[in-house]
Amino acid sequence: MEDTMTYLEALTREMHKPETEIMTMAFQVGLRQLWREHVLGQYLRDEISREETIAAVGIDWVELAERQHAAMIEDLAWALRE
Repeated sequence: MEDTMTYLEALTREMHKPETEIMTMAFQVGLRQLWREHVLGQYLRDEISREETIAAVGIDWVELAERQHAAMIEDLAWALRE
């Protein structure tokens, strides 16, 4: 909790915004991140199409998730061979 307060105080001071505005921004950013992770998870589980995913979160996030997923699959295959 102490780190959180330190971050809040620093952002308030450095951004010249009230704590309530910083907290609102943090809440919005957090929700967007959770939504993005949810949608990308659906895509990687083949629950929604690539096109739907791109429309929801953008091509950059889809390509990043695909690269990370491919790397994880490669690592898993390597580990299972050992």
